[in-house]
Amino acid sequence: MNPSSSPSIRSLQIGMHWFPERAGGLDRMYYSLVGALPGAGVAVRGLVAGSDSIERDTGGAIRGFGPASQPLARRMLAARHALRDVVRAERPDVISSHFALYTFPGLDVMRGIPQVSHFQGPWADESQVEGAASLGQRAKRYLEQTVYARSSRLIVLSQAFGEILTSRYGIDPARVRVIPGCVDTAQFDTPLTPADARRKLQLPQDRPIVLAVRRLVRRMGLEDLIDAIALVKQRHPDVLLLIAGKGRLADELQARIDAAALGDNVKLLGFVPDQHLAALYRAATVSVVPTVALEGFGLITVESLASGTPVLVTPVGGLPEAVAGLSQDLVLPETGAHAIADGLGAALSGAIALPDDAACKRYAREHFDNAVIARRVARVYEEAIRAG
Repeated sequence: MNPSSSPSIRSLQIGMHWFPERAGGLDRMYYSLVGALPGAGVAVRGLVAGSDSIERDTGGAIRGFGPASQPLARRMLAARHALRDVVRAERPDVISSHFALYTFPGLDVMRGIPQVSHFQGPWADESQVEGAASLGQRAKRYLEQTVYARSSRLIVLSQAFGEILTSRYGIDPARVRVIPGCVDTAQFDTPLTPADARRKLQLPQDRPIVLAVRRLVRRMGLEDLIDAIALVKQRHPDVLLLIAGKGRLADELQARIDAAALGDNVKLLGFVPDQHLAALYRAATVSVVPTVALEGFGLITVESLASGTPVLVTPVGGLPEAVAGLSQDLVLPETGAHAIADGLGAALSGAIALPDDAACKRYAREHFDNAVIARRVARVYEEAIRAG
């Protein structure tokens, strides 16, 4: 943590997991934001599900209230006790909720303190897409609804998610603020050339490389992407798709690759450590985000751009909002294998002019860098405090 000389707002940030311990989009954004907020005048105390080492590693700023592997009831009780202890010891000016599940148990002990919710997706709906039971989905929706109702301001990653919040949760649009996710753009602004990056990662120099960094779950659209590569291969037989990430669909996706005889054209890389991501993005000719449902922002879009690599996205949720300001050509007309194949084919053949590396990096730095976003978030906290 890098506190500023005189932070004027004391915040308590309730997250899900600590990113270095658990990899996920929500956790990465929480990690980035809490690291940048002190520079915007917001002092940070945080609570997440995680180990005791988090408190030591952050100089006491972030505390793990217990392992994420604990049974749900124990985690919720531990979250309540931790919230009560922090509120009693140092009553914050604002409480910032990034994950409704761990905020809900402490709503009574937080009463009277201005609350802001960071809405990073409809948790209950995401569970339904991934096949969760309807009873669990209803319980999640109730938790979310209760936490959001108590928030005087709600921050959404995109206008698309703002519409979900107002239509499905009944939140007054006047309480909603659109602020995209943030990335440490300097971390991804590698000095490597694409050729250097390929040498470093032992990737071929003479093949067009398409990259997708995604959890291997249903709503990410990876099945469509693999099918699209079978179509792209007809005109670009040397195309190579690299899919970085882990998840429950790994075996199913590999079977799909094998069935289509795409073993030389599609590789599942598994989890790629954070320190290698910038080089992997840089090595790619183009990135692609093939999501089919519930994408509020798509952090990987900004990571790719910050590395200098353009990214094609499906017209789902907040993805178009993340890239359209750079080039409308980066937004595919629809989801599905044929639309993805057409877009990739046009990008690889030069039929569309992709933004160059300097334009990609500049756009990411000016619109999504940690410091830029932290200042915008701090202003919303000030609003919430004034509103009481």
